[in-house]
Amino acid sequence: MLDPAAPQLVVNSRTLYFSWLPADPDAVAALVPTGLRPRADRQVFLNQYVVEDETQTSGFGAYSLTYLGVSLAGVDAPGGLNPGGWWTHYVASSRLVREYATARGAPALAGRTRIDVSGEALLSETEAEGTPLIRARCRVGETGHVISSGHHRYFTSRDGQLLSSVYPFVAEPVAPFEIESVEFLQPRHPMYALRPANPLTIGFGYFSPRSSFAYPGGLTVHPGAAGLPEPARPVHQVPASLARSGLPSGS
Repeated sequence: MLDPAAPQLVVNSRTLYFSWLPADPDAVAALVPTGLRPRADRQVFLNQYVVEDETQTSGFGAYSLTYLGVSLAGVDAPGGLNPGGWWTHYVASSRLVREYATARGAPALAGRTRIDVSGEALLSETEAEGTPLIRARCRVGETGHVISSGHHRYFTSRDGQLLSSVYPFVAEPVAPFEIESVEFLQPRHPMYALRPANPLTIGFGYFSPRSSFAYPGGLTVHPGAAGLPEPARPVHQVPASLARSGLPSGS
C-alpha cells in the first residue's frame, strides 16, 4: 500500500471534466455534510480520466478513474476561479489507487472508466461491478495553444473530520467542445441522485487528451464553513477554452 501522506503525480491523462445543474437539487444538497455548504444552484461536477501507462504516474501505475460530487460555496480553490468540491463517489480501476484514496477519506469503490474518441465523437462510460452507471457523449475538436492551469480543492471525511486538499493541474483542452448528452443509467444506484436536469444545463467543461495533476502530500483538517450562502455563479453552455482564455475553467 502506498503511504497516503506521500504526494503523487499523474501526467498526460485523457480527461473529461464538466459540471451541470441537477434534476433533484434537494437530493444533491442532502449529500453535503455539516460544515460545508453546496452552491445555491446545487451544481454537480464529474471528472472521468484514463491513465494508459505506468510511466505516466509516480507510483499509481496505469488505471482509470471517475469521481463526482457537489460544488461548494465559500471554500474556493486558490485563485478563486474554481469552487471547492465534496466528493460523493470515487470509482477507480486500481486497487492501489483505491487504498491510497480511501486512506485519505475518499469514498472509493471498484470500477472502470473508458473514454473513446472517433473523429469528432467522444463517448465516455463509467461502470462498477460490470454495470454501466454514467455515459456521456461529446463533440470534440483539436488541441491548440491554450493551456488551462490552476488548482482544484476537494473535501473528504475521515475519522469524523472534514479534510481539505488542494490539487494543482495543467491541461491542454480541445476546441471546439460540446457536451451532447449525459445519462445516469441505474435509477437504483446512489449516483442517480446526482443526475442532470432536463434540459441539460452545463456549468463548465473541457476535454483534454493531456491533463496532468498532483495529489498533494498533506491533508488539512477543515473546521467547517460559516456564514450565508454565496450567490451562484452564472452557468453557460460549454465552449471549453479555459482559464487563460478568459473563460471559466474546470472545478
